[in-house]
Amino acid sequence: MKAVTIVSHGGVEGIEVREVNPPPLPTSDRVRVRVRAAALNRADILQRLGRYPAPEGFSQDIPGLEFAGEVESVGEEVRAWQPGQRVFGITGGGAQAQYVVVPANHLVEIPTLLDWTAAAAIPEVFITAHDALFTQAGLRLGETLLVHAAGSGVGTAAIQLGRVAGARVFGTSRTLDKLERAKQYGLGGSLVIKDDPSVLSNAIDEWSGGRGADVILDLVGAAYLDANLASLAAGGRIMLVGTTSGSKAMIDFGKVMSKRLSIRGTVLRARSAAAKALATRLFENHVVPLLADGRVHPVIDKVYRLEEIREAHLRLESNESFGKVVLLID
Repeated sequence: MKAVTIVSHGGVEGIEVREVNPPPLPTSDRVRVRVRAAALNRADILQRLGRYPAPEGFSQDIPGLEFAGEVESVGEEVRAWQPGQRVFGITGGGAQAQYVVVPANHLVEIPTLLDWTAAAAIPEVFITAHDALFTQAGLRLGETLLVHAAGSGVGTAAIQLGRVAGARVFGTSRTLDKLERAKQYGLGGSLVIKDDPSVLSNAIDEWSGGRGADVILDLVGAAYLDANLASLAAGGRIMLVGTTSGSKAMIDFGKVMSKRLSIRGTVLRARSAAAKALATRLFENHVVPLLADGRVHPVIDKVYRLEEIREAHLRLESNESFGKVVLLID
């Protein structure tokens, strides 16, 4: 089969499309999927750079965390899926190839109105956003949600899910254009942050009438920690999802204690198979119906052919993308 393959760590010259052996036919509760499209994530870039190896049991050479395709064959214990069904799902690696094998409970049927490109842009970001906002942070109707990196894949998913849930959604970005584009998905007030995150607390005070944010979804990391603590309401929650500005920062325990704040981190890729299955089922129950009737949408930046994998990486690395970068496997 054809697969995106990391042949050396470093720049995009270290990634190429190669002919490799396909995964074996599935047994037990496994399903082999003929992949039609896959999306790129920051994890793919970090894996190419040698900074984020795949979890044990997954290919270290073939990246890819999310995919859309057709069930090709199933293990003897699988009852939920039949060959030919259109599915999308998540995996710890190996999705950027013509075939991938995953547990049956990591798959969800694709709503009829979604094509391969749209479906591939959904699983990783919508499962991550739903799990972070609702399962972990407990976002509720009427609360104030702040999304950093509002133009990212997870950011655009979070904005839409927060809006549908009845939250007031605000966001930040380093680019005004991304914030303007995010307004069509439900973003309210917005703030461009370039070098001084301390301006955030004044904006939050204005948006929330002085109360602060109830939930902050932070895809940026260390540079925003102080501003986040200053911007949270009493009992507020920070969900740490990304570390593009670094992973280490000093923390003021006094602010955390006096406001009774909660700080949680989340990574989907490294979770156990059971934990991923649970997150997938919650996504299926609560998010897929919204996708099926058009209340939320995947946001797609650009689509590339498999042979254009280097261009796709450069696009994502440029930080100019808005939404998802998708790779057509077929």
